[in-house]
Amino acid sequence: MPKKNFMIKLKDIGIPVLFSGGVLVIWELLVLIFNVPEYLVPKPTRIISEIVTNFNSLLGHTGITMLEAFVGFIIANILGFIIGVIFAHSKTAEKGFYPYVIALKTTPIIAMAPLLVLWFGTSLISKIVAAAVICFFPILVSTVKGLRIVDEDSLKLFKSYYADKWQIFTRLRLPNSLPYIFSALKISTGLAVVGAVVGEFVGANRGIGYVILVSSYHLETVRMFAAIIMSALGGLVFFWLISLIEKKIIFWNEKEEF
Repeated sequence: MPKKNFMIKLKDIGIPVLFSGGVLVIWELLVLIFNVPEYLVPKPTRIISEIVTNFNSLLGHTGITMLEAFVGFIIANILGFIIGVIFAHSKTAEKGFYPYVIALKTTPIIAMAPLLVLWFGTSLISKIVAAAVICFFPILVSTVKGLRIVDEDSLKLFKSYYADKWQIFTRLRLPNSLPYIFSALKISTGLAVVGAVVGEFVGANRGIGYVILVSSYHLETVRMFAAIIMSALGGLVFFWLISLIEKKIIFWNEKEEF
């Protein structure tokens, strides 16, 4: 690896680590200085100790939540992409069904979660559906936008060579839409985790949402913070995975992404 690339990668890793370390030190000092009760805001060292002590248990609950989020993410984005393609090619379908999509988007998932539990029970399915519902909208909107925003000169060039609709779609519209689609996918990673956790709040006996809920009932704030951090770490890994896939697929897109 060239020295320049190594230094860039080291900088990319080092800055977040140093910043996070600084935040934790300030957090620890503020709790000590103002003598904040542990049941309100625990010290980072106590939270880290809780994670280390109960790592296997927390990891198991995190795995359940991430499984629900991942499956919901896959289902939502496949359906969203297919419907987005239909909308991009049919104004009639878009005008007919888009109001229902907006209604689904504007309905809080916390309000829908009890209904999902009623329909699908307290199994993983209700959490998967909750995750799918909350991350469906971004991929739909981004797919439609990406497929429609095509350079007119490129489109004319394809038509001048008598390219059919399928060739225009696969070789022009779809590659053009990939940056928009991956932006939506990265947004959906966090939303999927949120949907799974909210579903667990309503009815579950395992998962990070369940741990947070039970901890809040017993005022086990340290364990609650530990569960929240594990959930956040799971979401970060999910986000970075999609970002890595994006770099491999959209290799021609040199624009710097977060």
